[in-house]
Amino acid sequence: MTPTSAHGTGAVTVDSVVKIFRRNRLEIQALSETSVDFRDGEFISLIGPSGCGKSTLLKLIAGLDTPTRGEVRVDGTVVTKPLRTASVSFQKPTLLPWRNVVDNILLPIEVRDGRPSAEDRAYAAQLIEMMGLQDFAHHYPKELSGGMEQRAAIARSLVTRPELLLMDEPFGALDEFTREDLNEELLHLWQAEPKTVVFVTHSISEAVFLSDRIMVMSARPGRIVDVIDVDLPRPRTAELRTSPEFTELVRTGRLSLEAAKAGTRTPAVA
Repeated sequence: MTPTSAHGTGAVTVDSVVKIFRRNRLEIQALSETSVDFRDGEFISLIGPSGCGKSTLLKLIAGLDTPTRGEVRVDGTVVTKPLRTASVSFQKPTLLPWRNVVDNILLPIEVRDGRPSAEDRAYAAQLIEMMGLQDFAHHYPKELSGGMEQRAAIARSLVTRPELLLMDEPFGALDEFTREDLNEELLHLWQAEPKTVVFVTHSISEAVFLSDRIMVMSARPGRIVDVIDVDLPRPRTAELRTSPEFTELVRTGRLSLEAAKAGTRTPAVA
């Protein structure tokens, strides 16, 4: 049920990656030896206990940090610096308060290419409409709700048309109803322009609703200890959340996460 990327790119390989942080003679191992493949155009969620290295793994894939050992490859090329083909979205929208919505969305284009083209502006306007922000395009962050700010941040992460979208708990600070609405909007955008998505969340139901596969990580030092296939039909709608199949997958995810926290799962091959 996974769409195929129009670019034919976005596949990720994490090969025997270990990450150790060193601070004033202290060593903290964030990731133990981790190997996993994310297929082109796949929607993957990472779940696991707090501090297990989910965000660290995301940064390594993005090229924002480097492994202590092992390597990350995107489309077969080893990642050694920030990827131009990737975009990262964080829990806080971090919109610039002196720029309105459309100018915030166009910021990555300005940083990368300089002045946005007419095509860039047209695509930004399309994203604004898809995110339901057409009436707020010239409003400033202080005039927006939390959900609106996060919609603008998602549009900003998509404006460069990335082949790889990395999202670190982007909806974690929102209320449940806004979060579920944004889940549906994110899937709509992903299906309209397929790309590989790696999505960090603490919500098992969110992971089930969004994903093709869910990767469960152990407590620190983190590693992939279980892989859950989400064999639910697409497109997905709110009604799916009340189905027996959805409920059973949430239950499976919860049991897997509890086992990972207790250290009773053995590393998975994904």
